[in-house]
Amino acid sequence: MTQPAQPHIHPIDVILHKRDGLDLTDAEIQSFIRAVVDHAAGSQTFSDEVSDAQIAAFLMAVFERGLDHRELATLTTAMRFSGETFDAAPLNTFTVDKHSTGGVGDKTSLLIAPTLGAAGLAHPTPASIPGICVPMISGRSLGHTGGTLDKLETIPGFNTQLNLSQLLDILKKCGAALIGQTPTLVPADRILYALRDHTGTVESPFLICASIMSKKLAESLNALVLDVKVGSGAFMPTYEKSKFLAELMVRTGEASGTRTVALLTSMDEPLGRFSGNWIEAWECVDIMRGHRHPLSADLIELSNILSGWMLHLAGRADTPQAGAALADEILRTGEAYKAWLKIVAAQGGDVAIFEDPAAFHQPAATRTIPAPQSGYLASMDCKQVGWAIQRLGAGRARPGDPVSAHAGIGMHAKLGDKLESGQPLATLFAEDAALLDEPEAMLRETFQIATSPPKLHPLIREVVAEKFS
Repeated sequence: MTQPAQPHIHPIDVILHKRDGLDLTDAEIQSFIRAVVDHAAGSQTFSDEVSDAQIAAFLMAVFERGLDHRELATLTTAMRFSGETFDAAPLNTFTVDKHSTGGVGDKTSLLIAPTLGAAGLAHPTPASIPGICVPMISGRSLGHTGGTLDKLETIPGFNTQLNLSQLLDILKKCGAALIGQTPTLVPADRILYALRDHTGTVESPFLICASIMSKKLAESLNALVLDVKVGSGAFMPTYEKSKFLAELMVRTGEASGTRTVALLTSMDEPLGRFSGNWIEAWECVDIMRGHRHPLSADLIELSNILSGWMLHLAGRADTPQAGAALADEILRTGEAYKAWLKIVAAQGGDVAIFEDPAAFHQPAATRTIPAPQSGYLASMDCKQVGWAIQRLGAGRARPGDPVSAHAGIGMHAKLGDKLESGQPLATLFAEDAALLDEPEAMLRETFQIATSPPKLHPLIREVVAEKFS
């Protein structure tokens, strides 16, 4: 029997309906996303029906009018299936991942992936409980936030540009993999994001949610743990907007059949000791090798908490707290480090570099900023710290800009620490001494020292799970 023809939906009608505050039908959203992808591919079917200007107009209409929960779920699903998706079924495992909205010094992925990989390989469970795999598809630095791929690619030979077949092979061997988005995975997101950057619509929580969740759900996940940053270094400007985004993502994930939890976590200062690219990888390797610097305590705590939620959702721990304790045990025993070496080798990286990771750090220029007076490190604009790191060469202002492996900063104190005048506060690293002056001025301006200790926010501000009316 011949299927009835789908009704013709012109993109301009979709734009007008959303512009005028009307609810879009599922068919309208699906048709528009098909048109976007076909236009980019040069398809004759739709290439004469949608233009970049119309896509931009759609993004602005969504930015202004928002989306209800059904519209957002439909948009996310349409984007998710706009290209190929990862099929985890051959692994016969519980597939779980973590996503962070981005921050300064945020390197938890480099600890979480090997920790979960080790949990699947070194901590067998009864046959009734499936194994674990972590298909971690990550991004690059942009603006004031760092990128996991840039950190990984400082490891000689490490290949983040694997296709989905190669991803499956790595997961079979290692239980975890760290790769970038493939050209054919969620192409609609790549197209829409490029125009969002040029149309002032990046900050829309609805578009952010659809972008993040379409990519994560395309990994065929059973569960997802979200790290949504709040504070001066967060992407979202207020606590309320961060929480709203977290709720959108949790609801969207749960509606797709993926167990989803979001943690609102503090980003009022750089996470851990180092912020940059290689130096962040070095810090994580030190932790996995049992060297726990006091300034890395918050990084270890957050990584364990996020891993704990992942292990709990995967059925490996009765509670998130028990999962965090298991994650810490895996780090302390060196099992995570063994899993890390296995992942790096499987993805083409040179594991010999980890025999002396400090020796690989060879910045051409360094400068230490001393505390200008005695007192307590009271506050900083963490976003400004991130921009200072970007100016040193560790980040990028536009997609495609090169980044330096060795640029960045090393902190010598945390918020609330007591300082003596002249005590080292931060050390800057760059490939060129001429790049040090502006970041130094930015950091001197933002580091605030007070005569009394500041009131600090807890690392975990709130947990968002599906409890919505």
